[in-house]
Amino acid sequence: MFYYVSGTVAHVEPYLAVIDCGGVGYACRTTNQTLSRLTVGQKGKLFTHLYVREELFELYGFATEDELNCFRLLIGVSGVGPKAALSILSATTPEGLAMSIITGDEKALTVAQGIGKKIAQRIILELKDKLAKGQIAAKGESYGGTGVTVIPQNKSSEASAALAVLGYSPAEVAQALKGIDMENLELEQIVKQALKKMLRN
Repeated sequence: MFYYVSGTVAHVEPYLAVIDCGGVGYACRTTNQTLSRLTVGQKGKLFTHLYVREELFELYGFATEDELNCFRLLIGVSGVGPKAALSILSATTPEGLAMSIITGDEKALTVAQGIGKKIAQRIILELKDKLAKGQIAAKGESYGGTGVTVIPQNKSSEASAALAVLGYSPAEVAQALKGIDMENLELEQIVKQALKKMLRN
């Protein structure tokens, strides 16, 4: 229904930003990461997700499409609601979340307020499984072609899988990883460099 809202930042508080669009204030539930990029009285743009459950009707907004993609992945995990997803994305970046999933680092997820070991394990298990089955897609495309299982075995394939979690297609990932020093850089540095290249294009 809403792809994004763009206007003047009218109000911010923990987990909430209000964007004034032509005299209408859109209250968007959001993360600390997004709030850190907003200034009251300045222009702001948030990519949005409308969450509807029975009588609940809430708008969620994020500074980047990567963060929005991660939010949607998280609330697709059984037992993970919007509040838990915001908590996780307030404690880590999208690339940090992607690498936690790929490397099975549940401790990185339990840093988030209200996220226990069992939920962290479930997130890693379910999202890793979706990635392996080619269900984590980019712009409607399956990663790995026709359901080819993706099993990270080195930094290159781990970086590719992490970028797939963030919603990039195989072609975009391959192009972004070209020319990056896989041998000498850490996995997180590889992913960050690839993301910078894609944001410039």
